[in-house]
Amino acid sequence: MMNHYPLWKNVLILIVVAGGFFYAAPNLYAPDPALQIAGASSSQTIDRPILGRAEQALTKAGIPFFGEVIQEQGKSALLRLTDRDQQLRAQAVVARELGDGFIVALNLAPTTPDWLLQGGATPMKLGLDLSGGVHFKLEVDVAAATERRLEQYEIGIKKRLREERVRGRVSLDGQRAVMQFRAEADREAARKLVAELYPELFLDRVDEADAWLLYADVTEQTITELVDYAVTQNLTTIRNRVNELGVSEPLVQRQGRNRIVVELPGIQDTAEAKRILGKVANLEFRLVAEANAPISERQRFEYRSAGREGMTEWLERDVIISGESVSNAQAGFDQNSQPNVSISLDGEGGMLMSRATRANVKRRMGVLFIERKYRTRYEVTESGEEVAKRIPYDEKKLLTAPVIQSALGAQFQITGLDNPGESSELALMLRAGALAAPITFVEERTVGPSLGAENIRLGTKSVQVGLALVVVFMMLYYRVFGVAAVLALSGNLVLLVAIMSLLGATLTLPGIAGIVLTVGMAVDANVLIFARIREEIRGGAPPQTAIGQGFDRAVVTILDANITTLIVAIILYAIGTGPVKGFAVTLSVGIITSMLSSIIGTRALVNLFYGGRRVQALSIGGVGVTKVAQQGAAE
Repeated sequence: MMNHYPLWKNVLILIVVAGGFFYAAPNLYAPDPALQIAGASSSQTIDRPILGRAEQALTKAGIPFFGEVIQEQGKSALLRLTDRDQQLRAQAVVARELGDGFIVALNLAPTTPDWLLQGGATPMKLGLDLSGGVHFKLEVDVAAATERRLEQYEIGIKKRLREERVRGRVSLDGQRAVMQFRAEADREAARKLVAELYPELFLDRVDEADAWLLYADVTEQTITELVDYAVTQNLTTIRNRVNELGVSEPLVQRQGRNRIVVELPGIQDTAEAKRILGKVANLEFRLVAEANAPISERQRFEYRSAGREGMTEWLERDVIISGESVSNAQAGFDQNSQPNVSISLDGEGGMLMSRATRANVKRRMGVLFIERKYRTRYEVTESGEEVAKRIPYDEKKLLTAPVIQSALGAQFQITGLDNPGESSELALMLRAGALAAPITFVEERTVGPSLGAENIRLGTKSVQVGLALVVVFMMLYYRVFGVAAVLALSGNLVLLVAIMSLLGATLTLPGIAGIVLTVGMAVDANVLIFARIREEIRGGAPPQTAIGQGFDRAVVTILDANITTLIVAIILYAIGTGPVKGFAVTLSVGIITSMLSSIIGTRALVNLFYGGRRVQALSIGGVGVTKVAQQGAAE
């Protein structure tokens, strides 16, 4: 038995290791602290004069920067800083210089060379505990969402009965609407109308001495669907809102039945993050007021469209529907290749829109966009410190006021927009402008950038110390086999980092703990193999036979131990959240790479050292083993 791999297997191992080094290499290039500048509106572009103002402000403040660049055809700009401790100060300086029309966010700019990026190699993303930032836990108010839906049922039923001239009283009693009538015919008519309007309600007729009652109960299934809808819609809303912060890889995920976890790496301004998450924007559809309508019944608004700059229009005070009735909105283009937004309304919104437009054909309808904004005012305190104070206000702008050509239903289009950026922004705000249910901040914490850097330093040090101790022990005790194990272990770490980078996994502090654990597990596998080889030698097997049988017979034990741990890691990933998931991912990938490196990598190196030649003794540690090996060779 000569213990050697065929050429194709050795070539394959070399290709895998080389690929591992290539895709792990971007992690050697630490990102630069940076400022990202974007317009408050998605249609606003960042040009060279605006970037020049930011540069002049930083220069005046004595904050060094470099590598300024305009990104994505003017949608944003990036300024790299030389000192991460200056990020918060630089953000305040640039934000004051540019004013409220711009968003200045903290970010980390990659430094990966282009030749790596062109090959698809990117560094691992850093989690909140490594890059710093803010963590929020939000709770959706389920009771408020249910109460709001019940009120909608009550209002809708009242309107429908009034329109159809069905006499009766409607009130709420817990999770049901109670309708009381004086005639059975009225109750039957109401039952048909309600069943048509809200088919999800369970209707029950009850007769009393002087009244005919109709109960409309909200089923548990409806409540469950309502909660799921509210949480899912709020999840989408919040995810869209945090995109305005320009944060790299924000985490927005559902936790449990009615909670949402938000992590924003790189953000240290908690107030700014909370402002974005709580941002309010809405849309109102109103008829254009008649020329002879009293002033008290109409309001005047300016056009937001650049093509109608300075023009105004009078709208009626009564609102047909608002953005809360919008179930979906998508930006697109009409038949003339002009930007538009396709609107989908919910059941009640579609009914109200159809009724209003059917009765007002040939009149004009205005689309009013309402956004909560903030003005920044700088005040000097008694101690002489300058403090920025944000004052909220509602900005109302008229987007368009087209003529109603025919009755509209639950789906229609908003046209008259200036550019695709404006249509995309409008569609986003319609989808994410109104929360389906109120949310409250039940937990918040801030991780400073210095703490994140300290975590990286200590985590890296722990891996280095652990690896150094393993190297010293393996090389001193197992000698040549120890060298093979150390080289395979190094390749294991490279493959682990490469795979996590390819998967786009986020590295957290528990993830670093998983890497340290992987080092130990990889060594355990090698120890099992080496112990088995020594047993074979003690049993009188020749060195080459002992190597082959040692690897082959230890494989079953290694697989059993690692598969058991892999099952635990999968369970952790399935039921865990946040850092627990990060640990599970690292551990899972580490188990797989450890088995590959220990079983295949270490054997390839041992074959390189001992394979293909006659061996009299093995340098595997232990004086007794060496003597037995020599005795076996002599026999």
